[in-house]
Amino acid sequence: MTAARSPVPPPSRSEYCVIACAEAWRGDGEVLASPMGLIPTLGARLARRTFSPDLLLTDGEALLVGPGGEVEGWLPYRRHLTMVTGGRRHVMMGASQLDRHGNQNISCIGDWARPARQLLGVRGAPVNTLNHPVSYWVPRHSRRVFVEQVDMVCGVGYDRYFRAEGARFHRIPRVVTNLGVFDFETRDRSMRLCSLHPGVTVEEAREATGFPLTVSGGGPVPCTREPTAEELRLIREVLDPDGRRDREVGAR
Repeated sequence: MTAARSPVPPPSRSEYCVIACAEAWRGDGEVLASPMGLIPTLGARLARRTFSPDLLLTDGEALLVGPGGEVEGWLPYRRHLTMVTGGRRHVMMGASQLDRHGNQNISCIGDWARPARQLLGVRGAPVNTLNHPVSYWVPRHSRRVFVEQVDMVCGVGYDRYFRAEGARFHRIPRVVTNLGVFDFETRDRSMRLCSLHPGVTVEEAREATGFPLTVSGGGPVPCTREPTAEELRLIREVLDPDGRRDREVGAR
């Protein structure tokens, strides 16, 4: 007599976030994926293993690596920078603040001359956002992050990039949070709600956002794409068997 198999648990909130991050690289082709943070990293590696096999992944130092960390090639810094300035990299960064047009702040809270709180600093955000596509990952969607106006512009948004010379590769494909997926495909290039993770309402997303949020289409907001059975297996058994993703997002 064959023992009955245990039912497969449904996708968790964190797994929807991994899928949403992976989708940021769909159709990118042979570009360098530079995820920052656990959930974006799982997303990039999942995309490479499934629907974006041409993606390039790096160890962040001098090597190109496969989705399991195996060495695939050499990527010295000078070649890395060539890809950066030529539009052939797609970064998924974090944001301490993000406004309605996609301007990002990771430097300080308050007046930059006398900040109330010092953060990471500008780092490479201006060069990244002007020279190649940049998406964002925010694990805790709140009014503290999504603000009407950032305290300091680090990553350049859609209302500023046209003033910068040579910004032809500027693009913000998507913003992924623990509530849903957002883009800037509106007439005035303001942030738009594209999909909600299961269990999240439009009202919840609006309440957690510090500026008026455009909602995609005229009907109900769709749910974020559900992982396939194979994608779930890869996330749970291969990419993150220890379940670290749930500690970043929560298992709801």
